[in-house]
Amino acid sequence: MIDVYKIISNTVVEGPGNRFCIWTQGCNKHCSGCWAKDTWAFGIGTKYNVEDLYSKILNEKDIEGITFLGGEPFEQAEELAKLSLMVKNQNLSVVCFTGYTLEELKEKNDNSVNSFLENIDLLIDGGFEKDNFDLSRPWVGSSNQRYIFLTDFYNESILDDYTNRIEVRISPDGKTEINGMGDFEQINKNFCLQLGNNKVK
Repeated sequence: MIDVYKIISNTVVEGPGNRFCIWTQGCNKHCSGCWAKDTWAFGIGTKYNVEDLYSKILNEKDIEGITFLGGEPFEQAEELAKLSLMVKNQNLSVVCFTGYTLEELKEKNDNSVNSFLENIDLLIDGGFEKDNFDLSRPWVGSSNQRYIFLTDFYNESILDDYTNRIEVRISPDGKTEINGMGDFEQINKNFCLQLGNNKVK
């Protein structure tokens, strides 16, 4: 089973093109300044088996691929490796954000981690570093984070085609959610003022 914090089935701000995004639940990194602290605890998300998530992905039209965020996807490497392989067999791309560096992942010498890496096209590695806050590049928030192209599905030229953006979704019950990359402290402050202190997540 995969422990999931949140799914957005079609978004344009979490990697190249339209993407099906899965935020995993559980992270041991606890980066200072992390905006996604709700994803840190283990075992409290919605549980999906690989086949159910795969069916959801296939039912979504006009997507270029999937993106894994967190939480920390590599805490669930075995199941996500299986899902990634199934997705790639449909000629969809796989993008994964991780708080670990590629070197740290390889040092684990773990079969599940290595299998997951084999099925990722673009790995964006490195934890958020508050002291290196930088929004000049797409999809990342600090200058230490790297784009590592593990297959030839993408290359560095795609970085010229995108800038950091956010999406705002307001549910029928008034809950406001933001995804993408931006100055979330400032965004939250502005939205709280404009939305009467409605909590933004």
